[in-house]
Amino acid sequence: MPLNAIQHFLVHTDDVEALADWFERNLGLTRGVTPDFKVPVVWLFIGDLDVIHIAEFPDAGKEKRFQEKYLGGRKTDVTHGSGVIDHVAFHCTGLADMIARLDGADASYLKRQANVGDLFQLFVDAPNGLRIELNFASAEAEASGIEPDMTASEAVAVG
Repeated sequence: MPLNAIQHFLVHTDDVEALADWFERNLGLTRGVTPDFKVPVVWLFIGDLDVIHIAEFPDAGKEKRFQEKYLGGRKTDVTHGSGVIDHVAFHCTGLADMIARLDGADASYLKRQANVGDLFQLFVDAPNGLRIELNFASAEAEASGIEPDMTASEAVAVG
């Protein structure tokens, strides 16, 4: 099966530090290395695994760019409750087969190369608007000649 483990979920908030502190204090998660996505974000870990990513809602100056490029045009006014969960991510194998499956189902998705170069992502839109992030080793994309629609750095580039 291509999906082999849940990887993380992303939560949007208006106060990244306060929410990260809450998870640390109340649930014992710890902060770890977080890639530079050019937006405020904290990754929280259980042991060596990053399981919760916390990101700030885009401010007015960045809102259009962030929503169109990074979030694929999605917009929400939800700031509290379960609606703040942006996406759920899975570690996967079988990139070419997954793309064929999604194409066969006429699913909406975006192919993205992560900044560090070792991660190739598919962002799939579920019928209810939930975004599903499928993470593959970049080597799978390279071996199959699969090109990204964009890179993560392009998704958050100012301009």
